[in-house]
Amino acid sequence: MTKDPHADQALAMAITRNASKQTYYTIRFLVDRNLTPDAFRAYAYFRWVDDWLDLESRTRGERMAFVERQQALIESCYCGEMPANLTDEETMLVNLVEGDRGENSGLQVYIRNMMAVMAFDADRRGRVISQNALNEYTYLLASAVTEAMHYFIGHCCASPGGDLRYLAVTGAHITHMLRDAIEDAEVGYYNIPREIIEAYGIAPWDVESKPYQAWVESQVRLARSCFKAGKAYLAQVESTRCRIAGYAYTARFETVLEAIERDGYLLRERYPERKSMRAGLDMTWSAFSLALIDNFDETASHVLSVQ
Repeated sequence: MTKDPHADQALAMAITRNASKQTYYTIRFLVDRNLTPDAFRAYAYFRWVDDWLDLESRTRGERMAFVERQQALIESCYCGEMPANLTDEETMLVNLVEGDRGENSGLQVYIRNMMAVMAFDADRRGRVISQNALNEYTYLLASAVTEAMHYFIGHCCASPGGDLRYLAVTGAHITHMLRDAIEDAEVGYYNIPREIIEAYGIAPWDVESKPYQAWVESQVRLARSCFKAGKAYLAQVESTRCRIAGYAYTARFETVLEAIERDGYLLRERYPERKSMRAGLDMTWSAFSLALIDNFDETASHVLSVQ
């Protein structure tokens, strides 16, 4: 028998608010009203998983066992089984899957791909990994976040498929890995690929070296191109609320790119600019203005896939 589907809402909202004010208010004001409880569950559950895995005291064996338990829980939920001995946080996942709307939905893509991201992180800690592996990591996260956005915001509105679909979030993840590169390296997550390290004989934390800075510059250019293409995609999304959420998401990371460029591609540990009042106002205004200026082409709506 499923637990009370409302009992975990306070926990889900509290986790979300404490972790990310932007995500909390995005869910409160932009998510489809009937999907708001599940949107809080979706973010809060994976925030909890990520925080659990990030604790430095965890051994690799503990991390992998935890991920395997969560993966088994996902499979059980989608098979209609009710696992026993759940934590309060795991109950959020059970109730989330129970409310999944539609076979092979965007929510299921989010849950499965985001758990694959968690498994990747749990396994890579302490290891330098290849560019191909990093590319797969970015794809999993970008597809997860994008499909969740379309599932929860403007659920029945049209949005295009194709190569552009995941590029805005791809740019965001590239930027995220640059922003957190120093902090991540301190705990064993190396965001620079093995090929660069081996080619130039540098350490994965040697941000002051010329080869590292050249790599950062190339990543900034790549992220910029992803954001440009991603905005072209967002302009074709039917839901105004979804466009606002997408533009706000990209603007948040473009602020970090600007700071990295000003610093001459020398990374630093913190980027407080992205949390300033001015940055918040600029981001909000940019997101609203872009979303409201863009006009969805109704005549093309029949060729767009409906999410």
